[in-house]
Amino acid sequence: MEHHQNSGNLLRQGVNVFIILAVLTALEFAVAVTSASMLLLVTMAIIKAGLVLWNYMHVSKLGGEDEGHEDDRESYAFKTETNRLGLWLFLLSDAFLFAGLLVTRFNLMGLTRLPLNQTLGLVVTSVLLISSFFMNRAEVQMSQGNKKGFTTNIVITIALGVVFLLGVLGVEWRLAAAEGVIASANAASAAFYMMTGMHAFHVLTGVIFLLIVLRNTGKGLYNEEKHWPVEAATVYWHFIDLVWIFFYPALYLIGRLM
Repeated sequence: MEHHQNSGNLLRQGVNVFIILAVLTALEFAVAVTSASMLLLVTMAIIKAGLVLWNYMHVSKLGGEDEGHEDDRESYAFKTETNRLGLWLFLLSDAFLFAGLLVTRFNLMGLTRLPLNQTLGLVVTSVLLISSFFMNRAEVQMSQGNKKGFTTNIVITIALGVVFLLGVLGVEWRLAAAEGVIASANAASAAFYMMTGMHAFHVLTGVIFLLIVLRNTGKGLYNEEKHWPVEAATVYWHFIDLVWIFFYPALYLIGRLM
């Protein structure tokens, strides 16, 4: 009873976090088209990142003991803690790559930005935020042993990930090229394609990861007590969202048009 009550609290918490993220994203867009205050935009991005890290990516679990932990190197709990640390070390190394791309963007463009479609930027950002909401629900459903609910939510997450990819690679790149933003034109344009392309690659790998988890769920490999791969896929997916939280204002909102 207590386990399901905790899961219910996690679902409500996920909804609350999503609402705050949605409001902050709308405020970012409003600030960009009015005052264009870089300080406000950066502050809101940091707040959003903190919410995702703490509530969706299980930062609180790092260094903590899982319920029923045994002092046994062959125990599932021990292996989960070890794998969790390994995953975060990988994400940390990956974060340096994206941080380097952000530095490159500001080094090349300063407080200017490329003529990108603002509305489309808001749409694809919203799609990714919504996908994180459903990914969080999928993980909670698995922790409750509700495999049907898990399957429904992870399928929605995968679909939204594909929509994001189509929006960026299929629509945004074409519209950007029509505005003269071509990789061979200048270094700033090349940085745009590098940033969005590298992020899209991670979204693609995330979609593949989720498809593998979905297939393995159908084989009965996970249950409410043992589902580390589901947690890993969830954290990775939210990491992708976390990166875009900074890429979105950096590419679409900050600075005047070049």
